[in-house]
Amino acid sequence: MEIILLERVDKLGKLGDVVKVKPGYARNFLLPTGKALRASKANMERFEAERAERENNNAVARSEAEGKLSGMDGLSVILVRAASEMGQLFGSVSSRDIAIAVSEAGHEIDKRQVVMDKAIKTLGLFPVAINLHAEVQTIVTVNIARSAEEAEMQAKTGSAIVANDTADEPEAPKVEARQETADEQTDEAATVSAETETEEQE
Repeated sequence: MEIILLERVDKLGKLGDVVKVKPGYARNFLLPTGKALRASKANMERFEAERAERENNNAVARSEAEGKLSGMDGLSVILVRAASEMGQLFGSVSSRDIAIAVSEAGHEIDKRQVVMDKAIKTLGLFPVAINLHAEVQTIVTVNIARSAEEAEMQAKTGSAIVANDTADEPEAPKVEARQETADEQTDEAATVSAETETEEQE
């Protein structure tokens, strides 16, 4: 299907470009969200008549987004969640959760501006992209911890605070113990062999 882009869309093009996309992508996303129009003759004429106005509105919106961008530089938000000792969340963190946290930090955004492939299900620090405008993007650090204190420690160390996996630590002593047992068995075998040889010689 051919469409006219009404704003910049990643991997497709910029405002005014006529591109071909899969029908499902157009019907389910681009058309209903107002990012594109079907490339019919009537729509082409309509777009050309509105091009100057759309380009001006886009420039204004981009300028506003760039203004927000400077205020969000280096922004980090904390989300306190229940989790297991190994760091698995009892639930997950979604784009809506992140949008609320960023908005509470003084930067009003919508969940649709949060770029996520899937929900976050573990403790830790996660860089998450925020689309302030089709042409303006910033990165927010999402610090997910079991408490504010743990979040502070994670921010300092740069990694999630989880229980140490000590399952393998006893391995060395066990190997040593098995080695000692093997050595003892070897010594016993040697002793028996020596005693047998002595008996035969007698």
